[in-house]
Amino acid sequence: MMRMIGNWRSAAAFRVRIALNLKGLPFEETFIDLDAGDQHAPGFRAINPQGAVPAFFDGDGPALTQSLAILDYLEETHPEPALLPREPKARARARSLAQAVACDSHPLYVPRVRHYLTDDLGLPREAMQAWLRHWFGTGLATLEARLTGEPGTGRYCQGDAVSHADLCLVSLWVGTAIFGVDTAPYPTVRRIAEDCLSQDAFARAHPTRQPGAPA
Repeated sequence: MMRMIGNWRSAAAFRVRIALNLKGLPFEETFIDLDAGDQHAPGFRAINPQGAVPAFFDGDGPALTQSLAILDYLEETHPEPALLPREPKARARARSLAQAVACDSHPLYVPRVRHYLTDDLGLPREAMQAWLRHWFGTGLATLEARLTGEPGTGRYCQGDAVSHADLCLVSLWVGTAIFGVDTAPYPTVRRIAEDCLSQDAFARAHPTRQPGAPA
């Protein structure tokens, strides 16, 4: 059975969890506490020297890391139902939108960045929260502009089928509730996120439904 090491709040683990659910793939997930520093333990660093989740296992061999690489692996090994369009330009656009979240927005609010801002640089918590709201807003504004201004948008980010772009969009959207970000200026992002989150595969993967989440 496929296995994953994650954390309830991890946006990256959330994306992978959604994909596994959509593809109907059984898996087991072990949860570590990032706030307690479990990711820095020697045992976990031996699995992923970066000290980040998720770490994904499919049979023997070392862990796969980086959520987009794991999503691509699942797409290549279990192509149905497809989570990327077949047409090359549509496929590239879906990946571009996914990367805008996973590569540009997400790295700016992960725990190691937050802790560095407060613990190492001495920023007050209020300043760190302002940092989070700024970069969440920048990421959401980019998505909103692209989704409203580009012709590829349909029911979902790319056309009328769920793709990696939607998994990433939803992972960003859910973080807005955790960190108290104003989402009023982003109605298209909201429409797609709420549509996705109404579906069972997304709902079961939701961070607040995972072990370790606040009651």
